Amino acid sequence: MQTESVQAEDTVTAAADVTRQLLIRELGTEDYTTVWQAMQQFTDQRNEQTLDQLWLLEHQPVFTQGQAGKEEHLLLPGDIPVVRVDRGGQVTYHGPGQLVVYVLLNLKRRNLGVRALVTLLEQVLIELLAAYGITAYAKADAPGVYVNDAKIASLGLRVRKGCTFHGLALNVDMDLSPFLRINPCGYAGMQMIQCKDLGGPQSVAEAKQRIVQCFQRQLNVATLQHTTGLDWQND
Repeated sequence: MQTESVQAEDTVTAAADVTRQLLIRELGTEDYTTVWQAMQQFTDQRNEQTLDQLWLLEHQPVFTQGQAGKEEHLLLPGDIPVVRVDRGGQVTYHGPGQLVVYVLLNLKRRNLGVRALVTLLEQVLIELLAAYGITAYAKADAPGVYVNDAKIASLGLRVRKGCTFHGLALNVDMDLSPFLRINPCGYAGMQMIQCKDLGGPQSVAEAKQRIVQCFQRQLNVATLQHTTGLDWQND
């Protein structure tokens, strides 16, 4: 019995050690489908000792339609491709100048529920913007982060085997006009805004640095590891 108790304590300690670490994967401007498939593979193949990761990147122009997405919210996609994906939510736009953070966490190991994670992601963004004197807030009925009733960041998640993928998208310094071709997140006439116009981070690089710090605090992480590229199998 004593041996079993020691083993159980060792297991708990090991899990705690893993949750205090976070791997930051910095990518460039990437094709959406390539990264989406890599997230799925990572989630399917990870185990109890796999470090949680944040993937930070930009995407080439693309509209993504969530699982419950309705065609009526795609107004005039034109030459921008539409990808139907396995996250929650409706339709949104990704493009250069927008910081995308894919959040690859073991929720069970961190004792986090999905609703708590959504709140955490919103708090990360609110904290980041507050450092620039921008008052941002979340809405209970419309996930994301807003400033003066205009949307500055979107959220969308998928949970598989107790682990998350997909994440958040923060408008930093981008062409916002493609949002006019859709009903963003299913809301007709939703105004979209960006950090650059509010005195927030002026570049994706600046926003990356800030948001990692906010995640470190919100997740209570002691140690950050950094890597680049999508070859996660050789980490």
